[in-house]
Amino acid sequence: MTAPPWPDASTEIRRSHDEPERFAAVFDAHFSEIHRYVASRLGPSAAEDVVADTFLTAFRNRSRYDASRGGVRPWLYGIATNLISRQRRVELRALRAMGRQGPEPHAEGPENRVVSDVTAQGLKPALAAAIASLNDGDRDVLLLVALAGLTHEEVAASLGIPYGTVGSRLNRARKKVRAVLGDTNPMNDLTDFSRKKDQHG
Repeated sequence: MTAPPWPDASTEIRRSHDEPERFAAVFDAHFSEIHRYVASRLGPSAAEDVVADTFLTAFRNRSRYDASRGGVRPWLYGIATNLISRQRRVELRALRAMGRQGPEPHAEGPENRVVSDVTAQGLKPALAAAIASLNDGDRDVLLLVALAGLTHEEVAASLGIPYGTVGSRLNRARKKVRAVLGDTNPMNDLTDFSRKKDQHG
């Protein structure tokens, strides 16, 4: 679920201040997982622009990167999640459509199949509807944990919120999803979703 180790990412960001081309190493190391996360929330068509903007924003703001506040991954996920917030209607429309109709057929190309596995095919209709019912902050925390595999500390760094807030939002999200799904453990399907994503990563 986590990205391959990239111990020099912070160093590359620092060096990119004087040698901008070094930022390409950060892009290469993290593009795939950021793309999977965004595509799983917005769908493949909307993901392209959001992911491009994520790395462009990171590059432009690389002088503000503070390694002491978390690693490169949480920083990038935070930027991506902030950009996703500008596409709330797209995300909610996709989730509600899945909640009503279930997964849509998808093209059979390998790349399309992977994206479909981590989006429509990965979410059961009831789970999609439950996630759509969450408020924005609770949904962000739940999906950063379930889809990105971030720890509570990393989620706090990504969203710029206190550690305790992460726990309270996650608990609230779990309770609300469980209320919609009944006795089903709300994290089981999300865990399966993450594993399916990871197998294709």
